[in-house]
Amino acid sequence: MEANELLRKVRKIDIKTRGLSQNIFAGEYHTAFKGRGMTFSEVREYQYGDDVRDIDWNVTARHNHPYVKVYEEERELTVMLLVDVSRSRLFGAVGEEKREMIAEIAATLAYSAITNNDKIGVIFFSDKIEKFIPPKKGKKHILLIIRELLDFTPENQGTDISVALRYFTDALKKRCTTFLISDFIDTHDFTRQLQIACNRHDVIAIQVYDKRDTSLPDVGLMRMTDLETGASRWINTSSKRTRQAYSKWWYERQQSMSDTFSKCRVDHASIATDEDFAHSLMALFKNRGVR
Repeated sequence: MEANELLRKVRKIDIKTRGLSQNIFAGEYHTAFKGRGMTFSEVREYQYGDDVRDIDWNVTARHNHPYVKVYEEERELTVMLLVDVSRSRLFGAVGEEKREMIAEIAATLAYSAITNNDKIGVIFFSDKIEKFIPPKKGKKHILLIIRELLDFTPENQGTDISVALRYFTDALKKRCTTFLISDFIDTHDFTRQLQIACNRHDVIAIQVYDKRDTSLPDVGLMRMTDLETGASRWINTSSKRTRQAYSKWWYERQQSMSDTFSKCRVDHASIATDEDFAHSLMALFKNRGVR
């Protein structure tokens, strides 16, 4: 991508996603993603209804009057984005390319994290770990992430989510809030690694898909190519049986993915490339906030 075009796209996503995170998501994000615990804030005079277990006996003895310790939520989180950069993300038939939608979602989540004083880091993966950006704060860090989201070129083309989850679990020992963003077109079974990751971290899955992924159009003979393997074949899309078989494959694949997330207790959202992702993220945040 040319430098001027990249800067223009970075600026466009910067403006859009910063506005979304500050004006729409700020409160929902804060409610949905909790801090690690409670930290001491101050002492004040005892009031009726206070828990006697919070009495600060040293201060009480000095003032000859009961005082209690006041705690507040320790808000700062570490947020990690696990972003699929396999070749299938370049597909775009309805709406924008998956790559562009993934970049916008990831940038919005990153801004939401920074707005709430959280650290944000990224792992780019294909069927191997392509790049690791350690968690940090700050506007410069956000712009670096957006630039990489738009212009990163992976070495490999395939997808192996289990590799990303294994690396993430090994690399980050402290509990993180983690967004796994992918189209989830993956022939590997990542259930075990997802379970391991969920035992230590809070994992949320976001699927980005193109509606043309879900069904075949009736357009006669069509050459279909797997973007990740390069394999291609001719398909007779005028055959009702062929179209039904493809739709069945997609449904069963989606059901298997959903079952995996339910088994691992992972909140998830599926977002089409022609949809407004803000609505889906808001619904996801709200569902987590009421629990």
